Amino acid sequence: MSGGRQRARKREPRQLALELKPRFGWGGKREGAGRKKTGRAGVAHRSRERFGSHEGLHITMRLGWAYRNLRTRGAAVALRAAFQGGKERFGFRLNQFSVQPGHLHLVAEATGPRALGRGVKGLSVRIARRLNRLLRRRGQVFSDRYHARVLRTPSEVRRALLYVLQNARHHPETGAPAPGVAWCDDYSSARLFDGWKAPPPVGGSPPPGGEPVVAPRAWLLCVGWRRRGLIDPCEGPA
Repeated sequence: MSGGRQRARKREPRQLALELKPRFGWGGKREGAGRKKTGRAGVAHRSRERFGSHEGLHITMRLGWAYRNLRTRGAAVALRAAFQGGKERFGFRLNQFSVQPGHLHLVAEATGPRALGRGVKGLSVRIARRLNRLLRRRGQVFSDRYHARVLRTPSEVRRALLYVLQNARHHPETGAPAPGVAWCDDYSSARLFDGWKAPPPVGGSPPPGGEPVVAPRAWLLCVGWRRRGLIDPCEGPA
């Protein structure tokens, strides 16, 4: 252009491709990535089954590897104190229990899912504090979420009571006799259970402290299951 300054042509913006190259093998799908399997599936993180206050619950609580021998006198005293303090709170009621080497079985009732969650959480805190104090350690006690199965019929309640109170027969390391021999597990609430067909043989003295369980209120747990027959102390869990 004569007699003037030539104006620079305005360029249109152009997007450049950004290439991301992984460094040191980071990023992307690769063999062996992700959380490693532990060999046992945990309790799924989904909404728990709905239930009513007239139904019972079979609860299983698994503890970590540092707590693999709960069937000792010291652990029994600690757990009994925890059960006594948390047996009836927030609409949750603990009716029966048994202590196995690395897990706990409970039979309980609750006014609803919220009461169940609050009650088990409070009980878990008490158990963790007592056991950590006993073993002089700190940290997580339970290895997984608790599992709760709703008991809706008299037959289900009877099977759950038998399974919980005689569960030690499932575990050879407990030294429990095989089914067919009358027996009472001292690491359970069996000596307090009033649904035996015949009185079971009771040995030793219970750990000190108040009662660790409360009587049920729901019809299924009080009366309904008895229509399927009282429990023989010679029976074994299914």
